[in-house]
Amino acid sequence: MDFRKHKLCLRLNKLPKWQIALVRGSQTFDMWRKPPVNPVMQVYIYNVTNADEFLNDGHKPILQELGPYVYVETWEKVNLRFNDNGTITFNQRKKFRFDPDRSAGSEDDMVIIPNIPMLSATSQSKHAARFLRLAMASIMDILKIKPFVEVSVGQLLWGYEDPLLKLAKDVVPKEQKLPYEEFGLMYGKNGTAADNVTVFTGADDITKFGLISRFNGKSQLPHWKTDFCNRIDGSDGSLFPPHMNHNTTLYLYDKDLCRLLPLKFEKEVLTHNDVRGYRFTPAENVFADVSINPENDCFCPSGPPCTPHGMFNVSLCQYDSPILLSFPHFYLGDDKVRTAVEGISPPDPNKHKFFLDVQPEMGVTLRVRGRLQINLAVSQVVDIKQVATFPDIIFPIMWFEDGITALPDNVTELLKLATEAPPVAKVALTYTFFIVGSILLIVSVFCLVRSSNRQEIMSLEGTAHYTANDEANKKKKAAMNGFSNGKTIDSKSNPAFVGDHTS
Repeated sequence: MDFRKHKLCLRLNKLPKWQIALVRGSQTFDMWRKPPVNPVMQVYIYNVTNADEFLNDGHKPILQELGPYVYVETWEKVNLRFNDNGTITFNQRKKFRFDPDRSAGSEDDMVIIPNIPMLSATSQSKHAARFLRLAMASIMDILKIKPFVEVSVGQLLWGYEDPLLKLAKDVVPKEQKLPYEEFGLMYGKNGTAADNVTVFTGADDITKFGLISRFNGKSQLPHWKTDFCNRIDGSDGSLFPPHMNHNTTLYLYDKDLCRLLPLKFEKEVLTHNDVRGYRFTPAENVFADVSINPENDCFCPSGPPCTPHGMFNVSLCQYDSPILLSFPHFYLGDDKVRTAVEGISPPDPNKHKFFLDVQPEMGVTLRVRGRLQINLAVSQVVDIKQVATFPDIIFPIMWFEDGITALPDNVTELLKLATEAPPVAKVALTYTFFIVGSILLIVSVFCLVRSSNRQEIMSLEGTAHYTANDEANKKKKAAMNGFSNGKTIDSKSNPAFVGDHTS
């Protein structure tokens, strides 16, 4: 492993907040600003195959699910502004590129769908004065506007000129005008968004790392009954505060979702390169009827009645257009809604469940399957002849899956090393030190024993030397001392240990 990766791993493992925080020079800042992944969006469209029979003869709508139409995304946060209160403000830039090789068709494929601008207008006029409804019917007759339109996949997603919107541009007061001139389910989303998003950097409080502080300068939504339901302090899904556990609830916020989406721990998973992750998914009662989940009452400001079980009304965020969100194929919803039309198979959790996998220590998203379905709630309005036979029905329009399959190898390798290798290394080092210590102890004992043996050998060698020369040495010393009384000196004496003396 090269030194740069090793150094980064050590920093990630210690989790210093200046390295985790979204500040220039931190390890996470560049990946957050320009993610090293290309999310993929897969779109499935419900093509109406019997529009005339439905309108004229009251037949059940027959839908044909077309897709996927695949788009590769590039994300980048631009116009970064660091604030003094530990937050950073930016604009999100998303670019979508159609991928024909992975798509089941072309953007030029023609589909028949409900006329969303028209049906939104007629539904909104249901409680207006009767003369207004009759006037609307006359205008639609003149403009030859019908309840169903045939458009291409590209037009449905990215925009087409609609006569009602064009008319509204000229006659509606300026303060009530819509901010767009064309209609498309993804209109205005391919490029840099005008919305100013402010998130906590985590430098002052790591528990708020990556969470939204303000959206277009506001810290709360204005739509719902309580402050709790109007909160927006969630993540955009890319980063979450670190050190999560099985009891952690993650919150996602998206402008089009019009609320925080709570995600609960489901299970532990192994992701790409065997990086351990926690899977979080919406609770089964997140879009439940108020009778099942009373907490959802705050999302029903005009009710009862509220939205059907398994659906969420986002009309207040969509210029009062009666748009309902659900999970694909009405997963976790009332099956009566699904069977009100033909052509939609029963929901499959493997294909239709919303989930994301997060590395729990770092809070980094490893894998995402963001799956939602867009539906139109149509109301019958007898005074408008174009929709007089249109029953009250929830019409599925399309569903999409947006997400990433895996992070790049270099990122997952670093995450794995940072979160798993250090504990292993610690154990390994413990055993290594134990073994090395044991070896050193053995070597030390061996050296001491060897040293003692050497001393003994040296002593024996010295004794032999002096014994061989004992007589000569004694005579020499006696002569040097100038006396000898004729006594014989014991030849067994060892001058190395016994000093010379006279008797």
